[in-house]
Amino acid sequence: MRTRKQDLGTRNIIGARVEARRKELEMKQKDLLQKLKSIGMDINASSLSKLEGQTRAVADHELAALSRALDVSPQWLLGMAAD
Repeated sequence: MRTRKQDLGTRNIIGARVEARRKELEMKQKDLLQKLKSIGMDINASSLSKLEGQTRAVADHELAALSRALDVSPQWLLGMAAD
């Protein structure tokens, strides 16, 4: 498993939780990308990496798709609920 080369950014607050949940589910980024694509969110590997690294902003429709793909609530991704 590769380690992050750079510190987390400040462009979003959900990236670290997306990465943690993905790893909890034992999913690779490519698996999450495929799942997101199957539910209508087309995102490339670089964008997902930047999202998880918190170096890019997250749109509201992306938050909804990520919560669905990772089987958690949007509130959990935002750090507002325990789920």
